Amino acid sequence: MTNPSTALAAGPQGVDGVALAVFVFFFLAVTVMGFLAARWRRVEHSANLDEWGLGGRSFGTWITWFLLGGDLYTAYTFVAVPAAIYSAGAAGFFAVPYTILVYPLIFTFLPRLWSVSHRHGYVTTSDFVRGRFGSKGLSLAVALTGLLATMPYIALQLVGIQAVLDVMGVGGGEHANWFVKDLPLLIAFAVLAAYTYSSGLRAPALIAFVKDGLIYLVIAVAIIYIPLKLGGFGEIFHSAGKALAQTGPTGKPRGELASGPNAQWAYATLALGSALALFMYPHSITATLSSRSRNVIRRNTTILPIYSLMLGFLALLGFMALKAGTDTHGNAQLAIPQLFADMFPSWFAGVAFAAIGIGALVPAAIMSIAAANLFTRNVYKDFLKPTATPEQEHKVAKLVSLLVKVGALIFVLTMDKTVAINFQLLGGIWILQTMPALVGGLFTRWFHRWALLAGWAIGMLYGTLAAYGVASPTQKHFGGSNAEIPGIGEIGYIGLTAFVLNVVVTVVLTLVLKALKAPEGVDETAPGDYTADIGDDGVTADLPPATAGAPGGH
Repeated sequence: MTNPSTALAAGPQGVDGVALAVFVFFFLAVTVMGFLAARWRRVEHSANLDEWGLGGRSFGTWITWFLLGGDLYTAYTFVAVPAAIYSAGAAGFFAVPYTILVYPLIFTFLPRLWSVSHRHGYVTTSDFVRGRFGSKGLSLAVALTGLLATMPYIALQLVGIQAVLDVMGVGGGEHANWFVKDLPLLIAFAVLAAYTYSSGLRAPALIAFVKDGLIYLVIAVAIIYIPLKLGGFGEIFHSAGKALAQTGPTGKPRGELASGPNAQWAYATLALGSALALFMYPHSITATLSSRSRNVIRRNTTILPIYSLMLGFLALLGFMALKAGTDTHGNAQLAIPQLFADMFPSWFAGVAFAAIGIGALVPAAIMSIAAANLFTRNVYKDFLKPTATPEQEHKVAKLVSLLVKVGALIFVLTMDKTVAINFQLLGGIWILQTMPALVGGLFTRWFHRWALLAGWAIGMLYGTLAAYGVASPTQKHFGGSNAEIPGIGEIGYIGLTAFVLNVVVTVVLTLVLKALKAPEGVDETAPGDYTADIGDDGVTADLPPATAGAPGGH
């Protein structure tokens, strides 16, 4: 859901006091909720990853629904999807069909992952890969890919907050003293780090109710109120079509109101590849494994498409910004915050800004927890201290979650935002390469562990090099995520091409390695593990916390 852009430009000079006051009110409210979450559903033995990193694996349908929604539909989604529509038109709508495609896909495999993870106490996808294929090397590859893909994603949540602060006039603009300019952002992430450290996954789970409620309210009002002020949707589409038809610096039209034949391959492959990649991200899996039963996962896959409806309405705001003549100061990322500031009364603009700001805090918290779980289980425990106790894992994970957030903050404050966006584009390409090991492993053990590792490496290498070779009017390298598909000649999503290459290499090498009788790893799972639910004999939820936190516990 990303869109390459330049660094944030200076917004309005004056501070909107009313909008800022409303924004601060909601921020303080969720801060209090974040710290109180430590006492929510508190258990006696809480010093383990199941409790801190997965909320005790105890969340029901509605909590999981809000948690997953808060996890997947981030502040950057709120800013970037309509910004893509504002910049290029119909191409930005790929985010809508891909979030529709993803739910039937995850219905087939997430319940199986939940079952085997609860049976064996797996906290991360790398835990499962190690247990399924008996390969710490393949597990490490999946873990490092998850960490690489997650870090810039956390950083990009700051882009959403900075866009809001910039439009409100907080920080004094680009030419202000660096400390004054970045102080609001520093405060926001210091508070986020504190309550995440204290409450773990319970904090974003509780705050997600407020975040999603605000977003639904803002979009419901915007989709009715703004068109009324702009003369209706007919006028909006007419003006947007004229604006997108204007030629840019390259001599080509800015975009299209509806995708033409030349864009169909790129649109379709980007939507499909993004759908395949979305639930490979560690934060998506962390939110999934926090649920208390496999039926919670099934129910969520049937009601989560409501968010896709919301996303479709959100995308239309890009056309409204074109009709309104919104001044983005040379940066499309400011289109929606500035549209809200221009169209809404100050008090409701503050509500809208709070929705975007809190929409950054929730996924950033979940992402940092997911990254901490990955490092703790699949780097620290597997390679640095195999004898680590659940209490030691708990302490390391809390410290790593702080370091991850600090790293993301430094990344954004010291580097051009375009760099973060480039890495996030790569993150989608990279994380898709873990799918054969994860999803393939949930249904078959036919793939050889060495073949999976080789396929992963080839997919990562091809995807990175292909993305490096993509130029744009403003960038020489990493200018986008589409390139020519070898052998077809059409322009398509690099991540999907790399994934196909990954699968081909994996299948061919598996045949070769099996013919050579190369040694297989030990599979610690059993067929019944993939359909187990709460109440079945041996499910980890019925075990003491210390046992449930141990990899491979039965």
